[in-house]
Amino acid sequence: MKTRLVENRDIDGILAIQTACPEIAQWTERDYERVARGEMAGWVGEEESSVLGFLVARRVVNEIEILNFAVFSEARGRGIGAMLLRETLAWGATFGAAQVILEVRASNCAALRFYERHKFQIVGRRARYYNEPVEDALLLTAKLG
Repeated sequence: MKTRLVENRDIDGILAIQTACPEIAQWTERDYERVARGEMAGWVGEEESSVLGFLVARRVVNEIEILNFAVFSEARGRGIGAMLLRETLAWGATFGAAQVILEVRASNCAALRFYERHKFQIVGRRARYYNEPVEDALLLTAKLG
């Protein structure tokens, strides 16, 4: 298993993961083309040339905001998500990021357990933030450094 920056050749694999994970933000092919161009930071976790997970983030002043993140359910528990998160945090260290922030569906128990293991804390709730289905978002942060 390895991680690397998102490239155009990864978009179909990322979209397949996204389709299999309806709890995450549903982006368009064009959105991921922007990631591949470097307009946002993005990494894939792959094994034998198959994309098994991805993470997209952006820099907001001295913070990292995780925008979209998923691993195929069949590949979960193998450390792919942790590898992608470590890659993102290492990127944040290059510009002195003080914290990482994200939103997650309140019902996404697997994601909440993952983030708790990685020292994230719930710091807020955004009522009715998500559509299809309508659901609250929990705001999570983790301090860095």
